[in-house]
Amino acid sequence: MQQVLKILFCAKNSVQGRLRDESEELTLDGSVDLHGRPAIRDKSGRWVAAIIILLNQGLATLAFFGIGVNLVLFLTRVVGQNNADAANNVSKWTGTVYIFSLVGAFLSDSYWGRYKTCAIFQVIFVIGLMSLSLSSYLFLLKPKGCGNESIQCGKHSRFEMGMFYLSIYLVALGNGGYQPNIATFGADQFDEEHSKEGHSKVAFFSYFYLAFNIGQLFSNTILVYFEDEGMWALGFWLSAGSAFAALILFLAGTSRYRHFKPGGNPLSRFCQVLVAATSKLSVQMPSNGEDLFDMDTKDSSTNANRKILHTHGFKFLDRAAFISSRDLEDRQDVGYNPWRLCPVSQVEEVKCILRLLPIWLCTIIYSVVFTQMASLFVEQGAAMKTTVSNFRIPPASMSSFDILSVAVFIFFYRRVLDPFVGKIKKSESKGLTELQRMGVGLVIAVLAMVSAGIVEIYRLKYAKQGCTHCNDTSTLSIFWQIPQYAFIGASEVFMYVGQLEFFNAQTPDGLKSFGSALCMTSISLGNYVSSLLVSMVMKISTEDHMPGWIPGNLNKGHLDRFYFLLAALTSIDLIAYIACAKWYKGMQLDAKREENDDPERETLFTRVSDSLTHVNLQHSLEHMFNAYTCMFLKPSSVIQKLWRGNDCFRVPRSLRSFSFIGWPTHETSKSHPVEGYDKGQKYPAYPNEL
Repeated sequence: MQQVLKILFCAKNSVQGRLRDESEELTLDGSVDLHGRPAIRDKSGRWVAAIIILLNQGLATLAFFGIGVNLVLFLTRVVGQNNADAANNVSKWTGTVYIFSLVGAFLSDSYWGRYKTCAIFQVIFVIGLMSLSLSSYLFLLKPKGCGNESIQCGKHSRFEMGMFYLSIYLVALGNGGYQPNIATFGADQFDEEHSKEGHSKVAFFSYFYLAFNIGQLFSNTILVYFEDEGMWALGFWLSAGSAFAALILFLAGTSRYRHFKPGGNPLSRFCQVLVAATSKLSVQMPSNGEDLFDMDTKDSSTNANRKILHTHGFKFLDRAAFISSRDLEDRQDVGYNPWRLCPVSQVEEVKCILRLLPIWLCTIIYSVVFTQMASLFVEQGAAMKTTVSNFRIPPASMSSFDILSVAVFIFFYRRVLDPFVGKIKKSESKGLTELQRMGVGLVIAVLAMVSAGIVEIYRLKYAKQGCTHCNDTSTLSIFWQIPQYAFIGASEVFMYVGQLEFFNAQTPDGLKSFGSALCMTSISLGNYVSSLLVSMVMKISTEDHMPGWIPGNLNKGHLDRFYFLLAALTSIDLIAYIACAKWYKGMQLDAKREENDDPERETLFTRVSDSLTHVNLQHSLEHMFNAYTCMFLKPSSVIQKLWRGNDCFRVPRSLRSFSFIGWPTHETSKSHPVEGYDKGQKYPAYPNEL
């Protein structure tokens, strides 16, 4: 009897503990907590974690642009490089930042996970900024106070320059590896399978881009002022302090974050599909596309919660999932060879990436337009009237109107346009789709280039011809640039925010960070294409000893024609984009498991059942156990699951009539799927009718 009571007591404690867990709703998207357990909805993620990530993003952006926005001036005033070399080095550095985003995305999706990747690269980011601040103060800023327009710095040794370049490329590595993962990690805090959290996830990307621009606003105003006055060390140390605060804030939210386990090396999975499909070129495929190899969800290495459904595009790749006679022989001997046979879900991963590429390519031209804001817009502004009374407006500070435009249009879209479109469509949709928003962004980008071209026409009209040494080369005020900056800001809200949402939603679960990295890679290629386009235009337009469209003195050139060329290229790109958007077919996911189907929930009752099975008391103690069950374990759902696990838990009819048990009737009882359960067979409401 004492042994039976001990067993019952253990069963009671185990089941009651499990009941407490079941009373807390779990997320449906497969996210886990820091310890790898299923994430509890009310105790993880959502806006508490998202706000921490937004603040982290704002501080990190402030730190990064505190270095990047004035790096070209640092290279000319402190390092002593000429304008061409400085601009070239800044372009290489900027492109490297975005190339490193692919490295961070690969490590995150393959091995480390997003949280660990963000933490590691932020540490590298802080180390790089501190090294830059220290090396600049000790080695580069000599004599003291140099680096402004009046005092030039001295020459530097190879060691000093080596420390400088090591520092700025550590900054590039840290920020590049961190950026694509933090956006996706923030989106991970919302369960898209939950309706309310799904809408919050869409809103998060808008606020994420807003936080990015707010951080940039502070760096483009406050830090730029310090650095422009020659206080480079102070500006760099403020950037380092901001990055360190961002890291501490990020780590402070560790216990609150939701995580997704990395899905393994995506490059090897991609290559496996291509190799397997190529090796079966001579195989006759069934016309209906059925009978393809599929893997049980729980055995999938890519994602254990959501499986991508088979689609009929790119049929050549379906050969990788066709089971040939050789595959059957391999299964009998050593099992399936992943380089000859791939599950359908793995094949669909490759299809998803291939479908994304045309859309992604169409975003590069937009990035070419976007990069003009940091180059030609500034040069154009410098050739305009930049003084108001006795106050001089730095041409680069006009980008503040771009940031303000982003903030205004984000709230306009979220609060006005999105609900309005939803009412017109008369559906529960979230307004414009991601693809539609990206198309709107391209249209606004065309308007931005047309606006810039018109301003340049009037700037040339009012220019002081032959004035090569005066400060104001045109009487046209620099404030006429506000429309083109505002158009760029509005286009960012539709294009870049739409990109973040689109690539996050349409990439497989094991490649989410790669989707965010595509956005940054688009910006990187936009910089390179812009540089190539300027070189080609200048080579063609300078023939026959002409000054060209973009000469050193803009009054002798035709910058307006270059702007109109970009408007034409963007219009052509818009047409191609519309065709690609109509061709694109979204990723389709399999229905998720019911929450109660979690196999881990059943293993507890299986263990309790098995422990009692080892005691040979099934018949002699059956009624005694049921009586103690009634006293200790009142919830009827627990008793139901217990006697499903083993026959020793059969409950007599007489006991089921006890009102305090709250036993369900035939009408209210719901069968719970267990191993061996046949949906086609009718089962009684009680497992063992006596």
